[in-house]
Amino acid sequence: MVDVLALVEARLRTALGEPDARAAVTFLGTDRVEVLRFQDDSQDGTVVRYATLGMSAQPMSDPTAMLADPVAGPRAELVLSVRGGLADTDKVLRPLAVLAASPQVEGVVVAPGASLDVGEPLWPGAPFTSVLVAKPGGLVEDLELDAPLDPVRFLPLLPMTPNEAAWKRVHGAQALQERWLTNGTDLRDPSRRSVPLD
Repeated sequence: MVDVLALVEARLRTALGEPDARAAVTFLGTDRVEVLRFQDDSQDGTVVRYATLGMSAQPMSDPTAMLADPVAGPRAELVLSVRGGLADTDKVLRPLAVLAASPQVEGVVVAPGASLDVGEPLWPGAPFTSVLVAKPGGLVEDLELDAPLDPVRFLPLLPMTPNEAAWKRVHGAQALQERWLTNGTDLRDPSRRSVPLD
C-alpha cells in the first residue's frame, strides 16, 4: 500500500518549501494529525502557511453510507494562509487539527464551498470562528495517486467572521467570495473586519 502521507508531505515541501515548525494532535479514536508551518517572505511581508498532514490518510466517506470504503473516496488536506507578525496565529494549530479530523470524527466530506466552524476564535483575539473551504489547485497542485485511490486535494481555508458565515448560509459561497473580491478584502489579514454585507 502506498504511503499517502509521505507523498503528501513531499508535495507540500515542493510547493511551499521546508516547514519551520510542526505539531501533532491526536484525538481519541482518530489517526494523528500534524500541522506544518511554512514561512513565505516576499516584498509585501511575511505570509505564514499552515498545512494539515494526516487528513488524507483515509478517504472521506458519505455519512449516509452503511460502511466506509477504505480505498475509494475523496482525500484532502487543509491549507490556511495568514500575514505573519500581526497576531498569535500559531495557536490555530489545534483548531486546524480539529477541522482535519472532522471527516473521521463526524463523518463529513469536506469540499469546496463548505463552511467549517470550530466554535471559538481560530487564534487568540481572532474575529473568526469559521472558515470557507475554497477551490483547490492554486497554491498546491492536486496529488495524483495510483488507481483506485482518488487524488489528494489541498483545500485553501478562508477565515470568515460570524456575520460573513451567516450571510454565506443565505446567499452561498460564490456570492460571499464575489463580495470579498469587489471590496478588495485582504483575506490573509488575521485581524480584518467583516466585509460590508448590506
